[in-house]
Amino acid sequence: MVKSIQETKSYLACSKYNEFAGRKVVKIMERARKIVKSGAAFLPGILVSLIVAGGAKFLEGLLPIHLIGASVIALFIGMFINSLHQPGKTMKKGIQFTSKKILKFAIILLGASLSVETIFTVGRMSLEVMIFTLLTCFGGGYLVGRMLGLNWKLSNLISAGTGICGGSAIAAIAPVVDAEDKDIAYAMSATFLFDMVMIILFPIMGHWLGLSDMAYGLWSGTSVNDTSSVVAAGYAFSEAAGDFATMVKLTRTLSIIPTVFVFAFVNMHVKRKQMAQDAGSVKGKVKIGKVFPWFILGFLALAVINSTGFIPAAVSEGAKELSKFLMVAALAAIGLNTSFKEMKKSGVNPMIHGFIISLAVVVVAIAVEYLMGLV
Repeated sequence: MVKSIQETKSYLACSKYNEFAGRKVVKIMERARKIVKSGAAFLPGILVSLIVAGGAKFLEGLLPIHLIGASVIALFIGMFINSLHQPGKTMKKGIQFTSKKILKFAIILLGASLSVETIFTVGRMSLEVMIFTLLTCFGGGYLVGRMLGLNWKLSNLISAGTGICGGSAIAAIAPVVDAEDKDIAYAMSATFLFDMVMIILFPIMGHWLGLSDMAYGLWSGTSVNDTSSVVAAGYAFSEAAGDFATMVKLTRTLSIIPTVFVFAFVNMHVKRKQMAQDAGSVKGKVKIGKVFPWFILGFLALAVINSTGFIPAAVSEGAKELSKFLMVAALAAIGLNTSFKEMKKSGVNPMIHGFIISLAVVVVAIAVEYLMGLV
């Protein structure tokens, strides 16, 4: 009798456990199904962005000289597609995911290709010129932006593109300040148009001013925006000038690191004020964790690790190439999500801003070289 009772209890306990385990399995399967379904909703938009990016890279490779980078090509292709047919619901999620999340991941990977030690390989002369050009970009850009009535995000995106490294700087700073897609597209367009003019005029002006290869390389490396445009303008003057301009450009790219952090804290301060006003509370109660862009810590961590030489050269180069391609895909997504009609609403003021700041950088860079006795 006792044995029968014990067997009954064991059976009931086992049944309850099986029922509990069954419910758990059902919940896990249901959750997995939702994750798969949710992931599938992102696929169409991501795939279209990657296809556009692949096409942009292919077109870039067809050019005899690198007059225009794949990121700009992808942006314009995306905007052209948007003008013909705006993405529907099936595309929206994936496009948004690519332009935001994948862009952040690309920026993290970019850190693996940056080394703080590169600064010292180029020399102090380029750093001195860059300090003045960066002050001109962000200081002058702030004043010009206010005069033209631009929002601070668009104004600083244009300044970053002009002062640091064109599309890469714009792409790196955009998610930090939560910039809108149309502002990113406008900033990219402004820096691109100026670059196209400078590729033609810089070699002519360099010869007219009688600049040496080093002086011209330093000037073009600190004044022309996008890397591909620096290479084109540099080697159009001479091979030696092109080599030096490229080294200066690499050093200039490193200023992304402090700039990203500065804008992270500026945007955090702005967000805290907005959240405090919306909540009707003091700003001290707003949690920093909710507004701080944590992805930049991954970017900085990889940059520091790479500076120690811990990351093998092949891995660093691979991370750089993957980062560049994902950035191209993100800019393709931004283009797909941006309409010309929306950009027109901003008027010509952003273009005027880009022209004024770019011209100011060109003048300041050559003036500093003259004062340093390099010309």
